Amino acid sequence: MLAAAGAVTGLWTGATKYRGSTARGYRWLGVAALFLLVGLVIATFLAGQLSSSAASLSLADVAPLLALAALAVGIMVLASGASPGSMAGLADGYVMAIALLVIGWVAAFGAEYHHSGERPETFLLNLLHPLTDLAVLGALLPVLTVAWHRVLLPYLSLLVLTGADSLGVGARISGGHEGILEQLAVIVAACLLGLAPWLDTIAARLARDGDADGAASGARPAAGAVPFNGPFGGRYVPFTSAGAATIIAAIAVVVAAFTVIVNGLASAPASGLALVIAGGAAVFVIAIRILMLVRENGVAIKMWRESGNSLRDLAVRTGDIVLLCDLDGVITYASPAVSGFSYPEAELVGKALADFVHPEDLAAARSAIRAALGVQPGSADASATVTRGAAGRFSCRVRAADGTWRHMECAVLLYHMPGEDARMLVTARDVSDQVALRQQVTHLTFHDGLTGLPNRAYVEERARDALAAADSERTTGVIFLDLDGFTGVNDLVGHGAGDLVLAQAARRLRAAVPAEGTVARWGSDEFAVLTDNAGGPQEVGELAERLAGVIAAEPFRAADRELRLTASVGVALADGSLPDAPSAPGGQSSRTPPENLLLRNADVAMARAKDNGGGRVELYAAHMHADVVRRLDLASDLQRALDNEELTLQYQPVVELATSRVTAAEALVRWWRGEELVAPREFLAVAEESGMVVALGDWVLREACTQGAAWRASAWDVGVSVNLSLRQLNAPQAVARVAETLRDTGLPPAALTIEVNERVLVEGAGLVTGRLAELRDLGVRLAIDDFGTGYASLAHLRQLPVDIIKIDPSFVAGLGADPTVTMLTKTIVQVGRDLGIEVVAEGIEQPRQMTELREMGCGYGQGFLVARPMAAPGVEALIRTSARNPKPGVPAA
Repeated sequence: MLAAAGAVTGLWTGATKYRGSTARGYRWLGVAALFLLVGLVIATFLAGQLSSSAASLSLADVAPLLALAALAVGIMVLASGASPGSMAGLADGYVMAIALLVIGWVAAFGAEYHHSGERPETFLLNLLHPLTDLAVLGALLPVLTVAWHRVLLPYLSLLVLTGADSLGVGARISGGHEGILEQLAVIVAACLLGLAPWLDTIAARLARDGDADGAASGARPAAGAVPFNGPFGGRYVPFTSAGAATIIAAIAVVVAAFTVIVNGLASAPASGLALVIAGGAAVFVIAIRILMLVRENGVAIKMWRESGNSLRDLAVRTGDIVLLCDLDGVITYASPAVSGFSYPEAELVGKALADFVHPEDLAAARSAIRAALGVQPGSADASATVTRGAAGRFSCRVRAADGTWRHMECAVLLYHMPGEDARMLVTARDVSDQVALRQQVTHLTFHDGLTGLPNRAYVEERARDALAAADSERTTGVIFLDLDGFTGVNDLVGHGAGDLVLAQAARRLRAAVPAEGTVARWGSDEFAVLTDNAGGPQEVGELAERLAGVIAAEPFRAADRELRLTASVGVALADGSLPDAPSAPGGQSSRTPPENLLLRNADVAMARAKDNGGGRVELYAAHMHADVVRRLDLASDLQRALDNEELTLQYQPVVELATSRVTAAEALVRWWRGEELVAPREFLAVAEESGMVVALGDWVLREACTQGAAWRASAWDVGVSVNLSLRQLNAPQAVARVAETLRDTGLPPAALTIEVNERVLVEGAGLVTGRLAELRDLGVRLAIDDFGTGYASLAHLRQLPVDIIKIDPSFVAGLGADPTVTMLTKTIVQVGRDLGIEVVAEGIEQPRQMTELREMGCGYGQGFLVARPMAAPGVEALIRTSARNPKPGVPAA
């Protein structure tokens, strides 16, 4: 009774550690232990008050039967989800129960029956407990075979209780007391029940470990499987199955038959007719089950054979290559798809698979095959250590019959047919086109499609690697190169021809850079050169000078034209100070990666070279970055000033030297940035670089034309002149905007003079000539500004569509002091007069210069001696003064 009470406590307490069907199963077992306890209490303390007749059942018999039923239910609930099947399970249970009954009858119950002298029905009533126990044992056998790790202890407890009830048959018939063995059996059964949930915790922990390993490999445990930690990690393997119940039942039948034979040979009392019928039925049932198993086995073999034929059919129909190889890698079957590699199927049979794999990919392929077949690393004999594993995938190159290498994606798994040796099943798919496409995409990602050079992304990666591997003996440097005036090339000959110029420039640069250097197209008309193996800064500088030289050395040919270009080149060196380079005003240290700083510095140096006129090489210095930041701020403020109309115009008069009469006024833009007057050269350069010069020029043109129209309305024959840059001339609809402005303001076209710097004409010869001709067709006068600084020969004057040449102030400053300058100035004046072109001398600051120019016959002049730049009212006052005093001299400014 204490053991039964302990079992009740152990089962109900242990059930709290589980959930679901497991917890319910242990509670049912607890109910069984409780009924067992009730039966023991009734049999011990109330035996005298109950019927003790051997021919009838008492209340003490009902409780054990209820305990048996609860025990059977608990076992079934614990094994839920692992049912062996309906008909097969019932048949196996029936056979097992009958076999156990025969063994029990021959071994114990038959002798008791013959010695007791009881009637059959009375003796059968006394055998109620052991018979029901045997029937339940047999019926639960299939459950045990498929879920033994959960129900083993309860099943053993039932088996021990069956033994106890069998031992108590004699005492029940004789009306005596239970023996010591019977009582010990009940105690053992109760202990086994009470320990079931606690010992099952260990099994559950092992199962959870197996679940984790199975989940990692994508496997799910099958019903009736137990965790097994093999050489490849935890996995579930089937320990028993429903078929095992049939085998055990058959063994029990054999044991029963053997027991009957021994009993007959020993001349023991014969078995009853009912037992003979039951035994015969059991033999019949087990024979049917064996036939069923044979049939199932035949079906399985047929399915294996059909799967083999299906594999061959699939191999014939699929576009993938299918190979069967022995475990040594020798090909035994090849699908027709190998014809795509120009191999006949029969030619591959008997050859080693490794002979067709690229040597560089062979090690990876062997490793994947070993992993797929489950071969332990270092195994000398593959066939000795093969276990069924997951399919192994790998990529490799395979040799075709023509000697070319194809990229393949392969999968390998273990293939086994009944009665045959294990083999490898290899499937391979040709992915050469996909690999080629990926390589092409990668190339396009890191290369420029127009020039074929690496692109910006490649240079950034390469610079990072170069700086990481830099040493003190070699110099890493970056050279940025920008083609001067390339925008005009596109406008003149079109973007297609411009692309041709870029391709020619790329070839020249690549030819000039050593093989270890990287030449890339940075963007638009910019190129970058990375050298990480230079002998020193001087070598990098010499390379930069050489690159500038190859661009300017020969003209580029495009659209049947010869185009001469120069390059602005910036150089930056990795000198160890890159991480500390300032990134913003105020001296704050930069967190920008060193490679980005190096590239940025080269870009800044290139911008400085372009600002200084182009066609030169600049080496990065620390102050350049601060200048760039200031220019960015200046550009932002200039845009705001332009939007808010905070700019003003001043006019510098142009006078006729013979009469001092004001004939025109040159419009000059001025910008007050707060309290600071920004130098025109500075903010105009920013406007040119940022592209704002187009909008700024349109504003200046409209304001000047409006003012000129007002002067003309006052009956003053005074024109206005406006400076235009190369970007303005090349802007879309530039001529149309000039015509529109003249029409809107009412200024006659002849009263407007467009001034173009001589350098623009020289560098953009052929690019702006057409635009200038269109402007002249409008009636606008054209002037060459700063003549003498752009290295244009005097012979060009006959070909250029100009009306006025303005002598550069550097020539005027040398008059009377430098005979050569004086002679050159006199020559310019004379050529202009001969060609019918007006000559205007700029920068007149001294009376002797005025005298020299009059003597040379120069018609017009401007400068501080004549008048400083002033607002429109000042020009008007000067016009009135010159009108009242029309004689040679200096007008009152």
